[in-house]
Amino acid sequence: MYPEQTPHVPVQRAVTVHQPIPYPPAVPTPVHVVPVQPDAVPAVASIVLPDGRVVTGYAVNPAQPEPLAAKPAVSRTAVNVALGGVGFLAVCGGLILLTSFIAALTAFIAHLITLAAVIFGGWIAVQIFSPNGHQGGTTVNIRKAVIKRNKFYS
Repeated sequence: MYPEQTPHVPVQRAVTVHQPIPYPPAVPTPVHVVPVQPDAVPAVASIVLPDGRVVTGYAVNPAQPEPLAAKPAVSRTAVNVALGGVGFLAVCGGLILLTSFIAALTAFIAHLITLAAVIFGGWIAVQIFSPNGHQGGTTVNIRKAVIKRNKFYS
């Protein structure tokens, strides 16, 4: 037989029923506090509940919020801006010194080049205009040249 064709047979099980137990109603009576000596506060407080039970515990002070940190006289942003300005001035001073150094170095090199040109030019002038004459060189006699009809006659 197929499961669809089997007859349904109920199964008998043991049933346990739990009934709630009601508490006796609380009598609306005021809460009694154990008297405390006025000169000393005990570390432990006791309270008598309306049904006669006594609850003892430590007294808890309410949480105090932490005090706010005092603000500084000058804001951090102002200090950062001032330090940035001082740093910028230091950099600008360094850049001015750097450009002055580069300009002085350029002028020094220009003076060295001029000095070398004067010395070398003087040496060449001495060589050309020296009264010693030519020593050991080739002598070339130049005659009057004649150019006629695009032809050179020497």
